[in-house]
Amino acid sequence: MTTVGLIGLGAMGSGMAASLRRAGHSVQVFDVRREVAAAFAKEGGTAHDSLASLGAACDVVVSVVVNAAQTEAVLFGDGSTPGCAASMKPGSVFVMCSTVDPNWSVALESRLEAMGLRYVDAPISGGAAKAASGQMTMMTAGKPEAYALAEPFLNAMAAKVYKLGDSAGAGSKVKIINQLLAGVHIAAAAEAMALGLREGVDPAALYEVITNSAGNSWMFENRMAHVLAADYKPLSAVDIFVKDLGIVLDMARASKFPLPLSSTAHQMFMQASTAGFAKEDDSAVIKIFPGIELPKAPG
Repeated sequence: MTTVGLIGLGAMGSGMAASLRRAGHSVQVFDVRREVAAAFAKEGGTAHDSLASLGAACDVVVSVVVNAAQTEAVLFGDGSTPGCAASMKPGSVFVMCSTVDPNWSVALESRLEAMGLRYVDAPISGGAAKAASGQMTMMTAGKPEAYALAEPFLNAMAAKVYKLGDSAGAGSKVKIINQLLAGVHIAAAAEAMALGLREGVDPAALYEVITNSAGNSWMFENRMAHVLAADYKPLSAVDIFVKDLGIVLDMARASKFPLPLSSTAHQMFMQASTAGFAKEDDSAVIKIFPGIELPKAPG
């Protein structure tokens, strides 16, 4: 029986682990917050006290951490704590779900192959609610033998698993393009709502009209609802788009490809971050606009 482990029980990872458990898999989990892993295991599954322990116990390891640096630590340790790669059995699969530079993902596949391990480049999209319901999207690339082991678990976590290539990199490239659109759409939505506030338009009425008109976008509908509620509790933080649009621009810069809208959106998120909103919901990018009065929390 193939055994699956998941590292990182954050907003996305906790829902993904729950989807695996709901599909009938015995899920091994690790999180740096031991109490979070223990709470998950109480409902079914096994919590590990170390990455090495989880790696030794699993045929497929799914990593759901923030970035490439955290993925490196998960695999190879941080100098004081060993990672999972050294204890993983030859032929087992590492599934990487973070948003990263595609060239880094390509290099990681080679590093893991040299250790006798298989790899699936598998960034994710859809948000916490879709992760919890098993309805998110995975943009994957990997060799057939890696898919052979990992595919049942990918299908348990996602409604759509796109196979974009037989080697690493293609999944991450598509995710980066998705993040280009997501970041630009959030920035544009914030700009539009800010203009409406500046011009004295009732924000709830503006939201109602736009969400039923041609100018609507998924990001306007989702993120401007946060603004109307004055709820900046981070589901996806401002600094996520500082990072992700930075990767977008780095990828384009390498091939000398112009991205004027992405560049502007990146600067807007940078401004919001340095203004003190780094850890707030990414809709807080609206706070960079001067001379507007944002909606207050109900009650």
